Amino acid sequence: MDKKVLIFGYSGFVGPYLAKEFINNGYNVVGTDIIEPISKGDSITFFKSDLLDFNQVECLINRINPTMIINLAAISSVGLSWKMPQRTMQVNVIGTLNILEAARKLENMPKVMFVGSSEEYASSDKPLNEKSNLDSNNPYGISKLTQEKYAELYKKQFGMKIYCVRAFNHTGIGQKDTFVLPSFCKQVAEIDKTGKPGLIKVGNLEVIRDFSDVRDIVRGYRMIIENDNNEYIFNIGSGKSYSLKELLEYIISLSSNNIKIEIDSERYRPIDTPIIQSDISCIKNIIGWYPQIDIKDTLKEMFEYYKSN
Repeated sequence: MDKKVLIFGYSGFVGPYLAKEFINNGYNVVGTDIIEPISKGDSITFFKSDLLDFNQVECLINRINPTMIINLAAISSVGLSWKMPQRTMQVNVIGTLNILEAARKLENMPKVMFVGSSEEYASSDKPLNEKSNLDSNNPYGISKLTQEKYAELYKKQFGMKIYCVRAFNHTGIGQKDTFVLPSFCKQVAEIDKTGKPGLIKVGNLEVIRDFSDVRDIVRGYRMIIENDNNEYIFNIGSGKSYSLKELLEYIISLSSNNIKIEIDSERYRPIDTPIIQSDISCIKNIIGWYPQIDIKDTLKEMFEYYKSN
């Protein structure tokens, strides 16, 4: 059987990494997004579509007739979700429903994966496992909880093979510098290039987060959707946590310049969960996935990338 994956939200940060992961494992990959990708390999077929236009979504899914659909399209920044809560619900929930409605009508219903977030969990100072209390404190997390509820409904109602994951923070080359680690790497690299002392402006450095390399995460997505058991929702993260202060100090250590840190209150969020760390026992035991790339190696790559670009 032709193994064909359709990726919604292909033009974002994770899309090209996910496509490469599937291509390397023998799949045909079709990408779709509302915006054209900056670059796409020869192995990718790309179609422009608007996730919020049901007719476009339905026509595309009918045309491709995929064996798997993975939805990466989302308002995926907590900060942005506070600025546009209505748009966050539209993209993250109505977009989900458009995919579900189109996919369930296919004669051969495809497997479908939705990417959730650690932001769905209630604040806790302990590592979060899949049974931890769900009670998000921001619009983004609430939209992802709602997405999961609809996934559950369509699984029960229509017997669809739907997979949900709760991804913890992940980063890598290509992530927008509105996100914290690319922002740190870019600022430090730019100071380093001047050969002079410099100043870096940052928000709350006390928060403790679980960061993974995006390449580990997309390998996990593939392994989960290839598995036939879709009764579990899996956390996917590194299982380790660092304070932003510690990671910033590491990035600064990559430069030979004297760099001072300045706290900028403008960069604080309305509510910031103090600690987020994953317990990844479930995915390790059931799927056999575990992270292989140390986050500090990822940061070094990102720093070098900004230095040379």
